[in-house]
Amino acid sequence: MYEPRFYHYWIKDKDLVSFKVIVKETELFVRAEKNLQKKCLKYVLKYREIIENYIRLNPIFLTTLEPYPNKKNVPSIIRDMILMSSIVNVGPMASVAGAIAEYVGKELIEYSPQIIIENGGDIFIKTNTERLIGIYAGEKSPFTGKIALKIYPEETPLGICTSSGTVGHSLSFGTADAVTVISKSAILADAAATAVANIVKEKTDIDKAIEYSKGIKGIRGVVIIKDDKLALYGDIEITNI
Repeated sequence: MYEPRFYHYWIKDKDLVSFKVIVKETELFVRAEKNLQKKCLKYVLKYREIIENYIRLNPIFLTTLEPYPNKKNVPSIIRDMILMSSIVNVGPMASVAGAIAEYVGKELIEYSPQIIIENGGDIFIKTNTERLIGIYAGEKSPFTGKIALKIYPEETPLGICTSSGTVGHSLSFGTADAVTVISKSAILADAAATAVANIVKEKTDIDKAIEYSKGIKGIRGVVIIKDDKLALYGDIEITNI
């Protein structure tokens, strides 16, 4: 069933064209230099088929909440999901939205040098100009609509992924309003956002979550929002909007 997504929104990027691609649970909101909806759909179907076929033969891949054993001779998207999720000790499906965003995004770069793909709060971005990406932490959050991440073109391609225990339907064992992780890998960023968000059940857990984040190799930084508290770690630039 289609569920509208409001995790992220773009600000002041009228130079790009917007379109959506929806296939089952996958809902991509895409910004590109031209309408690539047909090509995007082609690649979404391609990578969904790979994942669905693997799950059909290995059902535990879908349900496990623990790192999945590394396998030989698996498709690259499956391999990356296994490797990146194991870094933060979560199941491979914790990285699936970031994986589809990244794999589809890299395919579309051939047709549009600038591409921004959002998949249920998880973003893959390649840009030639500075962008602002807002963080949605729920309607009641004092930070929603007030702050944005500043992204510079030389930093991209980049993954910017968000997990929440109060917004959306994704599984989280925490109650953070938003945990956003930035990494060169959207797959790692997605898995890491889940792992960090699982830690935050109270505002007093934020310091522990930040310390945990410092030990994750491959991420550039983390934003944690819980109620009226915001915490940052790493190479992140926040601006008011």
